[in-house]
Amino acid sequence: MTGPWPGRFSGGRPGLTWPRAWCGLWTLSGEEWAEVSHIHLPDGILPLWLVLLGWAATALAVAAVLWYLRRNPAELSGRIARLGVVAAVMMVGMSLEVVPIAYHFNLSVLAGILLGPAAGFLAAFLVVLMLALFGHGGITVVGLNALVIGTEVVLGSLLFRAVSGARRLNLLWGAFIATVVALAVSTTLMVGIIGIARINPAEQAPRAAITFSNPFQEGLFRVELLKEEGHEPAELDLPTFAGVVYTLGIVGWALEGLLTGLIVRYLGQVRPDLLPVRRTAP
Repeated sequence: MTGPWPGRFSGGRPGLTWPRAWCGLWTLSGEEWAEVSHIHLPDGILPLWLVLLGWAATALAVAAVLWYLRRNPAELSGRIARLGVVAAVMMVGMSLEVVPIAYHFNLSVLAGILLGPAAGFLAAFLVVLMLALFGHGGITVVGLNALVIGTEVVLGSLLFRAVSGARRLNLLWGAFIATVVALAVSTTLMVGIIGIARINPAEQAPRAAITFSNPFQEGLFRVELLKEEGHEPAELDLPTFAGVVYTLGIVGWALEGLLTGLIVRYLGQVRPDLLPVRRTAP
């Protein structure tokens, strides 16, 4: 890799879909790729037992969240409209591409900060379900997607309360650290899912050779992850996959952490009542 900002690929066949790097899987579809934080695979790729396990775990988590919210109505009181707005913002962030780095902000930690871990998880589940209906990943992987995004929401919310509530850090740095740590954990979770599923990306795109390059400097930044080997797809081993995921992920975490921190600091100045930490940002 000669540069940190891959933005496009060339040498693949249109219409093929397979894992894509960042905080999840890589997808080759059409002529562009983008860094995402959720599984972006069609139905039928992951093993059935893993899909069922993901749905079962998500169903239990949603049931637990609904039970908790019914027992603690104050957690959701006055936040219904906020939940809808935050969910809409998350959908926009996950759907739009930031040029030229081909990155999607999912704003899951921001959702956890504004809604709390319980309502935030519910918002994440609804967003993942809606995205699947719009074609961002298969319906069968909604369960795993919800677990990954939900992990970011819950962990980010709790970490922000811990580091900012204790007054060790201001709001910006508290949100930044919470976001980076939450995304790092979800990245590890995604790499684990890839390892458990034993997916070889090349098997989904025979004869395809992937080359990522900067869209404004064609050929300046290039990284060939897979090379064609005759008529057989090349293997992309898990350590190589994880290395690229974490390398690109560090940049993405920092960008999203900074964006989340700036938003939280602004809210701390104009609407501190929206934050779980009741103090004005510096």
